[in-house]
Amino acid sequence: MTEGPRILPLFGNLEPEADEAATAPEPARGVRAGLEATGDGPLKRLVDDNFLQYAAYVIRDRAIPDMDDGLKPVQRRILFSLHENDDGKFIKVANIVGYCMQFHPHGDASIGDALVTLANRQYLIERQGNFGNLVTGDPAAAPRYIECRLTELARTQLFNDDLTDFVPSYDGRKKEPVSLPAKIPLLLMLGAEGIAVGISTRILPHNFAELVEAEIAVLEKKPFTLLPDFPQGGVMDARAYDSGRGYVLVRARIEKKDERTLTVREIPAGTTTDTLIASIEDAARKGKVKIRSIHDFTAENPEIEIHLPPEEDPDRALEALYAFTQCQVQISSRIVVIRDQKPVEMDVAEILRHTTSRLLAILRKELQRRRRRLVEEMHRGTLVRIFVEHRIYKLLETSASPAEAEQAVREALAPFRAQLQRDITRNDVETLLGIPIRRISLFDVEKNRKEIEKLQGDLGEVETDLSGIVPYAIRYLRSLLRKYAADYPRRTGITAFGTVSERELTADALDVRYDRAKGYLGHKVQGEGVTTCSPLDRLLMVWKDGRCKIVAPPDKLFVDTTLIYCAVVDRERVLTAVYEHDFFIYCKKFQVGRMATNREARFAPKGSTVRFFSVDNPAELHVRYVVDERVKIRQQRFSLAKHPVRGRAAQGLVMTANAIEYIGPEKAPDWDDTLTGPPGKFLDH
Repeated sequence: MTEGPRILPLFGNLEPEADEAATAPEPARGVRAGLEATGDGPLKRLVDDNFLQYAAYVIRDRAIPDMDDGLKPVQRRILFSLHENDDGKFIKVANIVGYCMQFHPHGDASIGDALVTLANRQYLIERQGNFGNLVTGDPAAAPRYIECRLTELARTQLFNDDLTDFVPSYDGRKKEPVSLPAKIPLLLMLGAEGIAVGISTRILPHNFAELVEAEIAVLEKKPFTLLPDFPQGGVMDARAYDSGRGYVLVRARIEKKDERTLTVREIPAGTTTDTLIASIEDAARKGKVKIRSIHDFTAENPEIEIHLPPEEDPDRALEALYAFTQCQVQISSRIVVIRDQKPVEMDVAEILRHTTSRLLAILRKELQRRRRRLVEEMHRGTLVRIFVEHRIYKLLETSASPAEAEQAVREALAPFRAQLQRDITRNDVETLLGIPIRRISLFDVEKNRKEIEKLQGDLGEVETDLSGIVPYAIRYLRSLLRKYAADYPRRTGITAFGTVSERELTADALDVRYDRAKGYLGHKVQGEGVTTCSPLDRLLMVWKDGRCKIVAPPDKLFVDTTLIYCAVVDRERVLTAVYEHDFFIYCKKFQVGRMATNREARFAPKGSTVRFFSVDNPAELHVRYVVDERVKIRQQRFSLAKHPVRGRAAQGLVMTANAIEYIGPEKAPDWDDTLTGPPGKFLDH
């Protein structure tokens, strides 16, 4: 069950919280005196009121679209300007911008930019000329060079002056619509982005045909699913979309031209060919993607060829492009709209249900208005027939004055009231008195009866539609699908992406080496190979004196010549160390655990010498002591199965006080079992 809409505050609390007020620094003496004198004075109230009015204006009248028609004020004014000047021909954008400035209290640049953006959605405005390119990011030509007009979809589905409420424009000279009686879900069709004072919105565009089908599903009380559709195309994973409360992942559509060439055919929304190429080149410089060259052949549609080196696998290169470049982007969605003059956070399903109920209301009003018009036409047609057929016009010859003629006509028509649809008014009589003699002489009664019968049939259909408004709305929506669905196919493919692990793709990207003679470590060092890793990994370094440190893979780092271990860190892995300190040999099993990066720590006290270190958690250790007459036991085996795992900073268990010649998990090559003493024991201090 979806949550209801959440009303967002237009502004936050302007007064400080109690704890903030208590900790706020005390103002200087002069300032404090001024504040005490002013208090909650007129200047403070003026600033507060003006700020709140400005914030409310930006939210309601500039940045956030209206829920009813899905348009921002500038978009509504542009479309209304096109409607007012619509004669079926193309109109210069500069002329529309100038006309729109009569309604929009801002500059021509903002109107022109909004018109170009709206036209590039391709639903409502037909373009002629250079309106820019969404793929390359090229700007549109100047408004004086390009032309536009309403599309048939906009002309038939957005406007009905009889059902539109008008208010005075900002200067009172014109009337502009409060909202357009749109019969299509513009808010979800077009999408929207806006940043206001403390509030922002991002509504992703959806496919027209899918929206209409979803409205039919709402009317039929069936479940539906709606997913975004971007004009740039691409491939989308919408598993986290959450009806407009989450995000989608969009990938470029990339084809394998041959074993050494990848071709980008479609790009993700929000990118251009220039930004995409720049991201690929940047990833190549950092060694994350291996390419030989890249060429841009984009014209009307994207075509970017990426040539790979001979040793690079195309599948791995494709995954790297998705992981490290703008070939895959995440697009978040947060639907905030204006409803009843307040910002409200909603989801796609709630928006669609609202537009569907609004469609029913608009269709009902149109049918009711058509019914009134049909009734009026039937009334007038019947009135004229009675007036001519029963020669009531003859009474005018004996009338001495207009008032007497009007009275005579009223009295003559009174017996026929049952045939009329309503009472006779003065306008009706004046219409009859204004009929020319030529029309009376040529009046065809039979033709009139057929016209009345046709009007009665139309009226019956309207009454039927009104009594079944939901089936009528479904038929209306299906007619829209038949007429326009083919013109607006889905551009963005829908699939589920596999998880692209950046760490796995770059697991062997860096070859870390150690120059033991000079004491340098890094992937730009010449020396013995230590480990291969990803730039995202962290390395654990261990020194012979018991120090340890976690670092990012370095280019070249001085670590001195006593380094005994370096590998990718696993904080949960059990490590085994044997170290000598103050004439005793200690053994400790421990985990790195929580340890700050780039900060040295110790697992053995200062002055220690590590005699054995392992990350393989050996089951036992074999020890051979230095030959000493005082030591009767020559060799010993220590079991580590029950050895406790201690903290990194804890002291180890005493293993022995004898000098060690050899220690390791395996027996020494010259191990003599006859010299092996009893199993060794650990002592805890």
